[in-house]
Formats: sequence, structure tokens, C-alpha cells
Amino acid sequence: MTHPDRRSLLVALGAAAASSAAQAQPAAWPARPIRLIVPFPPGGPTDIVARVLAERMARSLGQPIPVENRPGANGNIGNEAVAKAEPDGHTVLYNTSSIALSPALYTRLPYDTMRDLAPVVQTATIPLVLAVNPSLPVHDVRGFVEHVRARPGGLSYGSAGNGNVTHLGAFLLLRSQGLEAVHVGYRGSAPALVDAAAGQVQFLTDTVNSALPLIREGRLRALAVTSPARLALLPDVPTIAETLIPGFEVGAWQGMMVPARTPPAVIARLNAAALQALGDPEVRARLAEQGTEPLGSTPEEYGRMLREETARWGRVIAESGVRLE
Repeated sequence: MTHPDRRSLLVALGAAAASSAAQAQPAAWPARPIRLIVPFPPGGPTDIVARVLAERMARSLGQPIPVENRPGANGNIGNEAVAKAEPDGHTVLYNTSSIALSPALYTRLPYDTMRDLAPVVQTATIPLVLAVNPSLPVHDVRGFVEHVRARPGGLSYGSAGNGNVTHLGAFLLLRSQGLEAVHVGYRGSAPALVDAAAGQVQFLTDTVNSALPLIREGRLRALAVTSPARLALLPDVPTIAETLIPGFEVGAWQGMMVPARTPPAVIARLNAAALQALGDPEVRARLAEQGTEPLGSTPEEYGRMLREETARWGRVIAESGVRLE
């Protein structure tokens, strides 16, 4: 018996969800454009994927889905805006894995993810890549480990911000090997990548779609990716799992949520539209160009994953000692 590939499964799930949602869906929704809140700056890795999906979902739902960027505080400004919005299905959050990190990172949060937001769908994941400045005399991940081990605290690494997954991904890698390096947090991936290419910091782990242009230009050297399998965009770059730490996997995953108390029928229809978009060959091709793997889930599956990831990163953050106001 053959198993359907992920695209076929998404298409089937999308069709089934659309049929179910159509039977239960009040005719009045959507009555106007649906705001898709992206809690990160325009042009970044999250924003790019959100816009691709919004364009395709708008065709299914019959209303425009304008993207509204609300950056700041590791996504918490945008998250709070949606948590406090009217639960009528006309405001949707395009969240990232940062939403699972914030409860452990921040001493005070103005919203509660599990209480104030309802899961809709897990959409995609973007692996991280371990990249170094080309001046560093290492060409593989084991050589990198030995180089850092010989210089405890002597090298620095950048990230998109304290407590960001690009910070904690590197922290997990270093901790697993008993290594010490100085963390430098930036306000986003772009300045961290610029400084890594200039040699102001010696290495980083960043999302593949952000780092890829500098890797292709030879301004950064890719040593390994954090996905379970090698990436088509970087076929010669091994995974950390195959070279150093079996089972190692870290990604910047994404999804959609709505205010709590949004009608279940609205959530079902949003889920169906997202699954249809994720199964669309054109959408998948555009995401592949960004190094993004489309996923897809039920709201219940996404809710379980959110709880598991919140617990997982809570443990990592406790060990890292990072706390933010």
C-alpha cells in the first residue's frame, strides 16, 4: 500500500475541511476584508510566507486578506493585538515559534496564549542554518566544534534577538557540545547577518531563507542545517543530525491563530482555506524558493503542538538563563 505525499494529503484534507465548514458556516462570514496580523517587519522571512498564503486564501474566502505588520517585542505586540481583537473571524494572527518561547522569556505578558488565542493551523517551518564568516578556518561542523572548543568564550555569535529561536538554536548546539561563546542579540536577522558577513560576529544560526543570499554570494559559509533531512536549496550542506547530534531538529515554525471565542465554524473555514493554499502547486513552489516546508494540520493538532513546544522551550530557556522584561 502506498502512502500519499504531503501535497496529496493537504489537498484531501483541504477538500474535506471545506465541505464540512461550508455546511456549518454562517453565510455572513466573511463580511469584509480579513486582517492578517504579522508581528514582524515587512520583507522578513515570516512576512514573505504570510503574504503568499494570504493571496491564495483570499481567493478561497472571497475577501481580500491585507497583511498588517505589527513588529516588536519578539512578536508580542502583534500577538497582543489579535488576542484583544473582536472574535469575529476578521482578525487573524500569523504567528511564529516565538509565541511558544514568550511565556518563559518574559516576566510579564499582556496576554495568555492558551487562554486568549485559538489555534487554526500550523502552516510551515523554516530550518535554521549554521553559518560562519569565511575567515573562520573551518569547513565542516566538526571542525567548527573543535575550533570553538579551543577558544572558550573567544568567539561571538549573532541572532535576531535575545530569546529568539535563532539565539536558542545556537544555544542548544553549543550546550550539547559543552562549548562557550558570546551571544550578541540584534534587532532582527538582517543586522545580525550583515555583521556576521563583516566579521563583527564569527557565526550564527539563522533561517535559511534569510541567510541564503549571503551564502550564495560567498559572504557566509554554510556548515550545517537544523532540519531532519538535507535541503534542496543547499544539497551539499549536511544536517546537524547526520554529522553531530542524532535527532537534532530546530526550526522557525509558523501558523495561524484567532482570538479566543471565535466561532468554531469560522475557524473550520479558515483552516480549510489554509490547507487548500498549502496544497496548491504554485504556492508550494513559491515557498520552496524560500527554503520553507509547507505543513498543514487540524486546529486540534496545532493546539497540541503549541503546548508541547511551549513546554520544550520553557526548559531550554530556563537552562539558558535568559529573561526579558
